[in-house]
Amino acid sequence: MTPPPRPHWLFGDQLGPHFLDPRHGGPDPGAPVLMIEARSVLRRRRFHRAKAHLILSAMRHRAAELGDRVTYLRTDTYAQGLAQAAEHRGAAAAHNRSTETDRERGRLTVCHPNSRRALDFVAARDDVEILPAKGFLVSHDHFAQWAGRGSGKGLRLEGFYRWVRERHDLLMDGDAPAGGRWNLDHDNREPPPRDHPTLDVRGPWRPREDAIDEEVRHDLDRWERDGDVSFVGRDGPRRFPVTRREALSALRGFVTHRLPDFGRYEDAMLAADPVMSHSLLSVPLNLGLLDPAECVERAERAYRAGDAPLNSVEGFVRQIAGWREYVWHLYWYFGEDYRHRNTLRHTEPLPDWFLDLDADAVTANCLSTVLAQVRDTGWTHHIPRLMVLGSRALQDGWDPAAVTDWFHRCFVDGYDWVMLPNVVGMSQYADGGLMTTKPYTSGGAYINRMSDLCAPCAYAPTHRTGARACPYTTGYWAFLHRHRSTLGTNPRTAQAVRGLDRLKDLPELLATRTQQRDTPP
Repeated sequence: MTPPPRPHWLFGDQLGPHFLDPRHGGPDPGAPVLMIEARSVLRRRRFHRAKAHLILSAMRHRAAELGDRVTYLRTDTYAQGLAQAAEHRGAAAAHNRSTETDRERGRLTVCHPNSRRALDFVAARDDVEILPAKGFLVSHDHFAQWAGRGSGKGLRLEGFYRWVRERHDLLMDGDAPAGGRWNLDHDNREPPPRDHPTLDVRGPWRPREDAIDEEVRHDLDRWERDGDVSFVGRDGPRRFPVTRREALSALRGFVTHRLPDFGRYEDAMLAADPVMSHSLLSVPLNLGLLDPAECVERAERAYRAGDAPLNSVEGFVRQIAGWREYVWHLYWYFGEDYRHRNTLRHTEPLPDWFLDLDADAVTANCLSTVLAQVRDTGWTHHIPRLMVLGSRALQDGWDPAAVTDWFHRCFVDGYDWVMLPNVVGMSQYADGGLMTTKPYTSGGAYINRMSDLCAPCAYAPTHRTGARACPYTTGYWAFLHRHRSTLGTNPRTAQAVRGLDRLKDLPELLATRTQQRDTPP
């Protein structure tokens, strides 16, 4: 007699069909499904309201799709949910007079969780069996093999990205990269078109809310009124997919209408067009609704059919098959101690206006605009994250652990594995160069070149002193001055540090910077 399939637990970021696929180390065929909505998760942090709505909506939509196959529990903690599920399984086993072997097979299975906290929780239990991770192109074992090859070039993205391209035959013409170049970043750094407030492209796919969305919103309202949870930011209407069908529609819409123009303006910013040609697919990808393979393969088909230029497709493939995979694996590879890295010894607390997403308290137009985008949507693309929000934190010397937590809480696509390497390594240079070769920060000139945000600003990007001194310009030079000994020996930053010696107004600049730090920028 064939034993019954073991129940399988789905976390809220494992919602796509591939997480129930029995192939490649997946759950038993036809396994009954357990989902647990644990309120304690929302109490741990002051999450963005739109993020809480998005995740609960996605979980409840998935449960509705699974129907009688799923047991959906709303509990205070995961432990309580597992206890309830175990009682149900025990009662069923007793009723069916199952043997000890059958009851052993009744242990839950779960795909490798996407955070250390969740992994530690399930690994400590004897009633849960951890299956291999899904939702990524590269396995842990294969990444470890790549990382241990001893190339002498460190764990740099470029080497990993080329290895993934070759291994998965992505944008390859035989043994060579399509078009003869691996990296088309040089073609993807154009400033936005001048005198145009928005790009001339079709807007992104948008969902229609339904009864489940309304139910979640009512629950969030009630929990807030009861003082059970507290949120930041604004919620509604929902902007991102929460079902597989919606995610596929968003993917098709991006590849068909937006991918062709994505590349050249990938790093540009427009105040009235925060989305530009970006895909917004990080949200369904990180919920597990899309598999990265189908995203990059669909983009490559567009290139092969002549429907999208190579620079746009290569830029998108680099984001998904390069950076996303790279960040996921470094999160696990670097270990738990990585989150405590603080090479630059930055310890300043995050100011209240930043914690509360109070864009109206900020004078600098770039920062106010981007902070308002986060407040209203829980999302901005990678350049505002890095060169406006992250750069402000780096220049002001904010505690990188607190900055990581803020990005985790306030972005709808933010998870521990996403934000820890992105913030500690890429944004705040707190790991001392394990991920990147230099800190990523700039003066106002960069923001002025790559956006339309500076013209209406009360500050001037070229002013280093006085009332109109740009906080990013003064902050950039003050940052270099503060870390002169460290950055002066770095080949990527040594020339910039030498530029300090050419600033005849450096004392006045530093005095201006001191005055600026007493108020929001």
